[in-house]
Amino acid sequence: MKSTIFFGAALTAFAKLASGAGVTGAAEGFAQGVTGGGSATPVYPSTNAELVSYLGDSSARVIILTKTFDFTSTEGTTTGTGCAPWGTASACQVAINKNSWCDNYEPDAPKVSVSYDNAGSLGITVKSNKSLVGQGSAGVIKGKGLRIVSGANNIIIQNIHITNLNPKYVWGGDAITLDNTDMVWIDHVKTSLIGRQHIVLGSNPSKRVTISNCEIDGSSSWSATCDGHHYWAMYFTGSNDLVTLKGNYIHHTSGRSPKVAGNTLLHAVNNYWYANSGHAFEVDSGAYIVVEGSVFQNVDLMVDTSSVGGKIFTSPTSSANAACSAYLGHTCQVNAFGSTTSYVSSDTSFLSNFSGKNIASASTASSAQSSVPNNAGIGKI
Repeated sequence: MKSTIFFGAALTAFAKLASGAGVTGAAEGFAQGVTGGGSATPVYPSTNAELVSYLGDSSARVIILTKTFDFTSTEGTTTGTGCAPWGTASACQVAINKNSWCDNYEPDAPKVSVSYDNAGSLGITVKSNKSLVGQGSAGVIKGKGLRIVSGANNIIIQNIHITNLNPKYVWGGDAITLDNTDMVWIDHVKTSLIGRQHIVLGSNPSKRVTISNCEIDGSSSWSATCDGHHYWAMYFTGSNDLVTLKGNYIHHTSGRSPKVAGNTLLHAVNNYWYANSGHAFEVDSGAYIVVEGSVFQNVDLMVDTSSVGGKIFTSPTSSANAACSAYLGHTCQVNAFGSTTSYVSSDTSFLSNFSGKNIASASTASSAQSSVPNNAGIGKI
């Protein structure tokens, strides 16, 4: 009798564990309503090949990562001649001559030998209706990123760590690439030691995207600014993009955190920028940005003022911020600054672009300051 009771209890516990596998919570903001793999039975890849197959097939899937998937050295290495536009000191990144980039854009830079891991150069293809979720802090993809392109849609990436994509080399690889997509939610993801962009939205439309509670860790032994701060953090340049950037911890970068251009409406709310030795925002033509309720601590420049071609509302005062109510559904929250050169813009001419869309809620900057660093990234759901 006792053994029967024990067996029944064990089955109940297992059922609870199984039912709990999958996505936690729901997307806020522009990607609200994304379902990923929905109620598909979770699968647990054990090999790199299985992971690639699950992500790239046509089935709706909930894919649970319980280990590190190491792609380094699985596709060989390439040795060739690159360039050193930022110098040859040991802390400087050097560039791969991808698509003749060195020849065309840095012809006078010193030539250097490069040797990089091929796996990092192109991410794993992710098809539609997928949820990729890490278990605890165990879900790590090393040496290869993720690539969501060519019409893929309804995708959730949650609670994983992508790391070690040729960090010494510009053009060594991007952690997460979106291009020609819709309804993508990236949540509680950590990216570190990346060669090029941590998150890149290409020139084709990525449409509705929410990036929340992520840790963009720019700490590196090599950088384009030769100071241990990664320059290439986030690049949002799609031709028809709606991006919610909420609750993210973006630290030890030196630029493009993010760069915004193309035709991108960006709601940057309750993020924490820390230890940026250059600039956070690069506001190019086609950028429409609201920044509110966020913290900028030890950030050299909130905005790169050398070239401001787009529009940005920096939520400068409570009176100016009242204009948000009619379009975002709430009064915008002022930002907080410490040891940072702030930037003031009261341009409300584009706020009507937010009307009728799913808009993330906003709390105060002081709330973000206390919660974001402890909540963002892998293993914190």
